[in-house]
Amino acid sequence: MPLTSSHWGSYRVEVDGGRVRTLHGFEEDRDPSPIGTGIAEVLDGPTRITAPMVRKSWLEQGPGANTAGRGREPFVEVSWEQAETLVAQEIDRVRTDHGNEAIFGGSYGWASAGRFHHAQSQLKRFLNCIGGFTRSVDTYSFAAAEVAVPHIMGTFRGYLGHATTWPSIVANTELFVAFGGVPLKNGQVNSGGVGQHVQRDALDAAIDAGIEFVTISPLRSDMPARADSTWLPVRPSSDTALMLALAHTLLNESLHDEPFIARYTAGFEVFASYLQGEHDGVEKSADWAAPLCEIDPRTIRQLARRMAAKRTMLSVSWSLTRQDHGEQPFWAAISLAAMLGQMGLPGGGIGFGYSAINAIGYHHASIDGASLPQGRNPVDSFIPVARISDMLLEPGGTFDYNGETHTYPDVRLIYWAGGNPFHHHQDLNRMLEAWRKPDTIVVHEWCWNAMAKHADIVLPCTTPLERNDLGMTPRDPYMIFMEQAVQPVGQSRNDFDSFAGIAERLGQRETFTEGRDEMAWLKQLYEQTAKSTREHELPAFDSFKEDRWIKLETDAPPGVMMEAFRADPERNPLKTPSGRIEIFSETVAGFGYADCPGHATWFEPVEWLGNATDAFPLHLISNQPRTKLHSQLDHGTYSRSQKIHEREPLTMHPRDARARGITDGTIVRVSSKRGACLAAAVVDDAIRPGVVQLSTGAWFDPAGDIGSDCKHGNPNVLTMDKGTSRLAQGPIAHSCLVEVARYDGPLPELTAFQPPEIIKQDSA
Repeated sequence: MPLTSSHWGSYRVEVDGGRVRTLHGFEEDRDPSPIGTGIAEVLDGPTRITAPMVRKSWLEQGPGANTAGRGREPFVEVSWEQAETLVAQEIDRVRTDHGNEAIFGGSYGWASAGRFHHAQSQLKRFLNCIGGFTRSVDTYSFAAAEVAVPHIMGTFRGYLGHATTWPSIVANTELFVAFGGVPLKNGQVNSGGVGQHVQRDALDAAIDAGIEFVTISPLRSDMPARADSTWLPVRPSSDTALMLALAHTLLNESLHDEPFIARYTAGFEVFASYLQGEHDGVEKSADWAAPLCEIDPRTIRQLARRMAAKRTMLSVSWSLTRQDHGEQPFWAAISLAAMLGQMGLPGGGIGFGYSAINAIGYHHASIDGASLPQGRNPVDSFIPVARISDMLLEPGGTFDYNGETHTYPDVRLIYWAGGNPFHHHQDLNRMLEAWRKPDTIVVHEWCWNAMAKHADIVLPCTTPLERNDLGMTPRDPYMIFMEQAVQPVGQSRNDFDSFAGIAERLGQRETFTEGRDEMAWLKQLYEQTAKSTREHELPAFDSFKEDRWIKLETDAPPGVMMEAFRADPERNPLKTPSGRIEIFSETVAGFGYADCPGHATWFEPVEWLGNATDAFPLHLISNQPRTKLHSQLDHGTYSRSQKIHEREPLTMHPRDARARGITDGTIVRVSSKRGACLAAAVVDDAIRPGVVQLSTGAWFDPAGDIGSDCKHGNPNVLTMDKGTSRLAQGPIAHSCLVEVARYDGPLPELTAFQPPEIIKQDSA
């Protein structure tokens, strides 16, 4: 059977009569994810986009016509020749009349695990060939950390790839303190592909080794029950206060590692002064933090003492950055770990997001596989990734970011290939208003999700099962030849072929393709990888293609994050101004941001239980889903089988449910200051009272125009579109207050998985 790879696993593809019947877990994977199986029946189902489509008003009246009709108007099926011509003409109009900065290249890295058919790379290469574009920087996953942590430790992403590995934890860690837990559901996925899922086995080994676990989260399910973890059900958005109190206890009881701080850190005295309240008159003690985080002060002090007495690993979930002032919990955690003095020791120190993806802590060999060259973007204009609505609503306005002030461009054309902002972005009603501003929105998609329905021109793209590709990433030891299993459905094309056709009409085909087709590019990338790899001898391309997969073996010892720095900080300095861990950063302090000073600081979030009202008394956690990757395959069998009355499940505590007359399976309306959605209640005492949980990923399904309820359960109609701070401008989805009420009216028909009305041109 053909072998394919995806962000949620590798699978053998069972094909019968030219159709995909099902997917089987890769024989090397002991814990395959069921997510991938959901693609089989939707590959050629009613949601599949089978031909190029143009929104009716746009086709008849041109760019900018009836933009309020996006998401509600019919589409007209057109030929590829006409679609390519329309896209090329619109690109040429916009770049001629407004400049290339008026083109926004929207994409996200999760579209395909393939090395060549990577939508983001294809899009950026194409747009760079035609003069450049406005881009976005950072990620929705951890934008605040991406900007803040390099000021503190010299890099952030570098530590994701070099986290202390699970074998080191199993052999050496005594106490594992998990802010945000170790959610195995998140560990199903891995950017770039998964050959073997390891997080469950690794955590089981740590449990069997007798490691003590402490889970600090509003959700007990963020740690498997088998861990027998001590659960501290912290108030959402108060992690920084708790960390500061732990640090204060270490300082107050002289439990901090002064020699480590003196040799490996900079600016501790400023932070210590803040902990002691020397300037604001407020000591950040356990007694101060207790009413903020609602954890008993004795428990806080006892935990600090245990951490100092044992080999301790601090794990900080990526989700902690996605709240108001999301820079602060990571800065506070790093400062706390530095005070413990165990950074660079086996099994000790800090890790950023164990089981956030499959790769964190994975002990394996790897190579840096060659990728499609994107070329150079001559346009300087950019936005932080979560500031899309601001950009569209405030052209010419300014924004602060990482010490500089920038200007929002006047975007006339959005070109999107890969990703779905109707999943990722906050305050979807505000985004819908912003979405009406551009003249034209072009989208490459394979199914009729909200992104496709809200576009002007939709070009149907293939799925990984309908093309050949290379699955190889430094995050996984498996290299997989992703063999095409079936022919493309309808008139679907690879992104590469779509861009090549448009580039030809703009006189740039040769620049874009370099004269290569799909297979020639795959061979080129593989051979570049083999040539640059010194530790592993790779077989010839044809042999790899025939064998379908390779596993890179390693005999390296377990990895320890910051081991070289600890051994010799002078020879191995960090990439910070001091070369050390900057507990206080003069650089950040110099930016003068009142909402992000030069050290870890407590700020009250804009919305949290500390300022809840009678109208919105509950705190919403919109975490990653268990049954899909972001919104991908929400229309697949596996995801839909876990819904209740076709709605997304919302978990709430029995106390909160009883007060509202809600029981298991009750349809509820969840509302915030920004919007509302329907969901189905799941009553469970494994969630903190006062908190409700509604995972992201339900396809956006509004009942009507802007401001109407989402019938399906997309939590981003509820969340706030505000930056974490002037430093990073990251998303704050987890700072959100809501109310939940029974919904006793007629249940509206779910239309999320229905295609729009489609008009054939001969009947138009």
